[in-house]
Amino acid sequence: MSQGNVVTRGRIAAMEPRIRPYIRHTPVLRVDMADFDRGPLAIDLKLECLQHSGSFKARGAFTNLLERPVPEAGVVAASGGNHGAAVAYAAMRLGHRATIFVPEVSPQAKLDRIRAYGADLVVGGARYAEALAASERFAEETGALQIHAFNQEETLVGQGTLGLEIERDLPEIDTLLVAVGGGGLIGGIAAWYAGRIRIVAVEPEGAPTLHRAFEAGHPVDAPAEGIAADSLAPKRVGEMMFPIAEAFVERSILVSDDDIIAAQKALWNRVRIISEPGGAAAFAAILSGRYAPTPGERVAVLVCGANANPANF
Repeated sequence: MSQGNVVTRGRIAAMEPRIRPYIRHTPVLRVDMADFDRGPLAIDLKLECLQHSGSFKARGAFTNLLERPVPEAGVVAASGGNHGAAVAYAAMRLGHRATIFVPEVSPQAKLDRIRAYGADLVVGGARYAEALAASERFAEETGALQIHAFNQEETLVGQGTLGLEIERDLPEIDTLLVAVGGGGLIGGIAAWYAGRIRIVAVEPEGAPTLHRAFEAGHPVDAPAEGIAADSLAPKRVGEMMFPIAEAFVERSILVSDDDIIAAQKALWNRVRIISEPGGAAAFAAILSGRYAPTPGERVAVLVCGANANPANF
């Protein structure tokens, strides 16, 4: 069965009420880009950074734990931080053990959050791919249920519920800008919208996973560097999301580390929104002018993660 048949609007719609008791309906803030020293332009910010565990990842985590049988050994996940925090939070809420593997690039704010949710935390390896390999070995040895950050149908379905929520909040938008790492978020959202609005991917120049996949026609390895490496640098996008992206994502825009830092600072200084680098990447495309809306175009930007310390901005 193709993933286009597995991650459907019907399945996303059926899943949303199941996870609703465990997730927040996050707010929307309309801002004028004139407040950011740009020309007057109304932009809607979907503040999923205010979700439980600090990012959208809680949606996929709860979907996995509610849809799949959890063994006595509990669950295991590899993560740059946000997925691990979400799995740890969901496991805590549902009464399961959780073991989280993270690479050395994961920031302290994310490690602290994972520990606060009671998970066993294992830090090792330079990048996400090494943490993933270690988590796979752990799953084989213990029988723990592995919850993949993006290449898992339940993860895609769970993240797709955010698309459903955005459509309810903002039924009039033409375009939605979404940051991409492994592609679970944009894959789920694009599966929900199924071409009914323009979906634009935004990626760091140092980790152009979807950009490279579009060029090659299939997922390929990409660099895993830059300021957002802890959340947007998994080496390559997931095999499951790529057919969805090919069908329903218009294009990928690359932004620089400087663009992302400027977006983080602007969100904090002008509207007091805390965002991590990955969470601010989509807004960076608008702020930098790398995405320029056409006259009358109604644009929404997803601010997807806030596990950062504003004292570091």
